[in-house]
Amino acid sequence: MDTSVLADLANHDQSQYLSFFIADEEFAVRILKAREILEYGTVTKVPGAPPTVRGVINLRGAVVPVVDLALKFGLPEREVTKRTCVVIVEVGAGEDKTTMGVIVDSISQVVDLPEEQIEPAPDFGTKVKLEYLLGMGRSGKKFVMVLDIDKALSPSELSSVTAIAGQAAEAALEGADPASGD
Repeated sequence: MDTSVLADLANHDQSQYLSFFIADEEFAVRILKAREILEYGTVTKVPGAPPTVRGVINLRGAVVPVVDLALKFGLPEREVTKRTCVVIVEVGAGEDKTTMGVIVDSISQVVDLPEEQIEPAPDFGTKVKLEYLLGMGRSGKKFVMVLDIDKALSPSELSSVTAIAGQAAEAALEGADPASGD
């Protein structure tokens, strides 16, 4: 394949975002950060987890922590409905990548937001901390809040969530140990 075609594809992926709703507000993350979308199912609570961490899920044998973005953003906890999803995202870079799930009220669409259509976020009108936003993307006649998912899920939170996932994995292994008598 021609390298210019590859460059065009890479640029197109850089401008595509998955949009979703949380508390009636539309957010978007880079499509390259979103790995998959799961129907909301069983989330196992983990004792000692921060309130924003709803628990962990089993994703093809891997323990994946699930964060409630509504709570993270200071919004009221949302009721789980048939449209509630868990978006599996990859945060961090290089060797420090972490797979996490984020709870969203519903998926909207995949939108194309070239860089020139993303404007700085105003410092009013949203409860979301500005440092969590890359900006506001113009999508037709409306705006979506473009999340910097790496900043929204901070390194300190990631380390505590990773530790929690490790504890949950150990507990699951202990529960599956035939020598334990369970």
